[in-house]
Amino acid sequence: MNTYQTLDTPDGPFTLIENPDGDVVASAWSDDVPAVAARAGITPDDVGKGECTASAAVRAFYAGDVSAPGSVPVAQRGTAFQAAVWEALRQIPVGEVRRYGELAAALGSPGASRAVGAACGRNAVALFVPCHRVVGASGALTGFAWGVDVKRSVLAREGAPVTHP
Repeated sequence: MNTYQTLDTPDGPFTLIENPDGDVVASAWSDDVPAVAARAGITPDDVGKGECTASAAVRAFYAGDVSAPGSVPVAQRGTAFQAAVWEALRQIPVGEVRRYGELAAALGSPGASRAVGAACGRNAVALFVPCHRVVGASGALTGFAWGVDVKRSVLAREGAPVTHP
């Protein structure tokens, strides 16, 4: 059985789901637990309310330790390319952003910026795998499942350059 916990944050409710090993398998700025679970392919009846270890990292992030989520273990299911993108996202330093094309080139697939975007869109462990650190080709904030305002806020907390809109 997986465990979920929803925390109040300045960016709205944040739900995280951990597997029995303590790995975060889903997280999102949402209090809709079934929807958060569904992003990770988890059925709602396989999730029960409880205390999640990773909640300490979320609280620390919002208290100013913006590097805290980076050390939390995660477990996601996806293709080999998606897994490579998710690992590359975890390597982006706090306070920096990358363009989709830059990530694609770093992965050895310079023409795969749309595929990188799709992998970011399938990221089920928001904040812990920082897809919010990826911006459009012009540097503009684009495509974030929880809204550009949340993306802007999280990047600002991390001290990253933010291009408007």
